[in-house]
Amino acid sequence: MNEPHTLPHEPPLTLWARVHLWLFNTGFEPGHARLIENSVGWLIILSVLAIVAEHNDLLYTPNAQWFHLFDVITVGVFTVEYLLRLGAAPHDPEWAGKPFARIRHVFSFYALVDLIAIAPFYLASYFTLDVEMLRVLRLLRLMRIFKLSRYMVPAWREFMELNQHRTQRGKVHALLEPTGHSGQLHVYFDNFIMFWVLLSIISVILESVESVHAVLATEFRIIDTVAFSVFTLEYLLRIYAAPDNPAFKHRFAPRWSYVWSGHALVDLITILPFLLEALLPVALDLRFLRVFRLMRMLKLTRYTSATKTLYKVVLREWQVILASVFVMLLLVILTASLGYLFEHEAQPDKFENIPQSIYWAVVTLASVGYGDISPITPMGRALTVVLALIGIGIFAIPAGLLASAFTDQLRMDREAFKHKLLMSLEDGKLSTKERAAIAEETERLHLSDDDVRRLTQEAREAFEAKQREERHLTTAVVLDPKQHPELAYHQLRLLVSQLDLLQQAAGPDQLAQQIDNRDPHAARMQRVLQALADPASSPPTP
Repeated sequence: MNEPHTLPHEPPLTLWARVHLWLFNTGFEPGHARLIENSVGWLIILSVLAIVAEHNDLLYTPNAQWFHLFDVITVGVFTVEYLLRLGAAPHDPEWAGKPFARIRHVFSFYALVDLIAIAPFYLASYFTLDVEMLRVLRLLRLMRIFKLSRYMVPAWREFMELNQHRTQRGKVHALLEPTGHSGQLHVYFDNFIMFWVLLSIISVILESVESVHAVLATEFRIIDTVAFSVFTLEYLLRIYAAPDNPAFKHRFAPRWSYVWSGHALVDLITILPFLLEALLPVALDLRFLRVFRLMRMLKLTRYTSATKTLYKVVLREWQVILASVFVMLLLVILTASLGYLFEHEAQPDKFENIPQSIYWAVVTLASVGYGDISPITPMGRALTVVLALIGIGIFAIPAGLLASAFTDQLRMDREAFKHKLLMSLEDGKLSTKERAAIAEETERLHLSDDDVRRLTQEAREAFEAKQREERHLTTAVVLDPKQHPELAYHQLRLLVSQLDLLQQAAGPDQLAQQIDNRDPHAARMQRVLQALADPASSPPTP
């Protein structure tokens, strides 16, 4: 990483200026501001979850030391952040150039929130307080969640500025989908949904452990209720914004079309178990409903381009994949039939029929070999050896095809993105619409900043190379007529011959009809066509 360059007449950066530049200035690309924002944001969320968990005595009592250690680490990080922001306050754009910048910073909203996040810990550690006051201080630690406002408020302002001329429904669509004018708020919204998906999945998995369920039954119920509320609200918002979705806006009933789309059905499946468990009066298998909530994992496919890429790969290579699957099925059925033929008399209970032998063939082909069914005859064992060796290659074919095609599709997507960049650079500058389209494609492909910079540089180099080639073609001089009059004559003769062939093929009348009288060369072209049509009218050759 290179230090920011300063002009010769500018003084070198002070220590606090460097701290602000490298740790808190998000516009400085080599800095670590984004990493610090993300790390502190996740630490805030984890610390709040830990504070909530402390209120469960069965969970807190045996692990009190670990909870205290995590609290110490969290407060330590927040304290260092608070002090660094205080020291670098004079270089913050909000306070730069103003007197008493650090004092102004101390009494600002964000600084007060940062102070409230760490103050209860120090008050409880260095002052003698009664039980009620300690309980209040423990609850006050939940105020740490307001530290997220440091990131949410600027993102909200950016979002409103980008969408100030759009309708309310358009703003909702921009919040839910990457549009090029969604801003950082859309990223935070996606992270919020993914957090609740992961948390609800973890709770469903842990809920199946009786010892854990006995301790955290109430917490699991709260998590499920909140997750259901979040997912239901998201589902309704997506239905509301469907008319602004480019995939549905031109359909007859965009909302109804969206309801029957794949993503909408997945969203509906994620909230149905809760509704069925709570509303239906009939007795249902609750274990089935709880496990069915794991379908929420499918919601994660919305937030990654990998599934879309895999879908494209399957559509593109379905014939090859189908052929390999057909070969596998043929081999399984043939092997199962031979296994039944060789082993039925020796093991009638295990190789009772061909369908039962298919299980053995699949297990052997997949090189799993559970051992519950195994041949005992020499021919059966020989067949097993051959089948196991063939299976290694047979099952590797689809995997290799998918891996190769997947890599190919990623390359094609990135080449398409680079082509869009090249087309956008044709006029020499990026319009607002082109910038929005590029930003939308960047979010859809989940490209990092380095990827975007690299592809942009490649597109710019390709555009410059194309311009150089065009300039070379347009400015190239075939010959100098003064220096080589004989070559100029031969070239003139060649051009006349070509014009004559063109006139004979198209006809003089057809060419004359195409001449535009507003063209400054119209009269000259008419004389040329007339001379070609009537060579006798041309002046005699000397």
